[in-house]
Amino acid sequence: METVRTPGTTGSVLQVIGPVVDCEFPAGAVPEIFDALEVAREGDVPLVLEVQQHLGENRVRTISMDSTDGLTRGTEVVGTGRTIQMPVG
Repeated sequence: METVRTPGTTGSVLQVIGPVVDCEFPAGAVPEIFDALEVAREGDVPLVLEVQQHLGENRVRTISMDSTDGLTRGTEVVGTGRTIQMPVG
């Protein structure tokens, strides 16, 4: 299956095990490995996830860049269509 970088594609959280978060996306809109995903958090900056592995069946395994406390199954995840960005200088 070919993956397409589509910013703004939404998926959902399937499973949370510590810093590891599995997510599911619509067919044909699975983010590429190393793409950044964002999860909105109330009153805080978004939680950033980085895609580490394609699991098949439109699912990806990600690693969280911050605490996953309070993250639950079914939470909306948005693909950014790009890798994690860091300010330089």
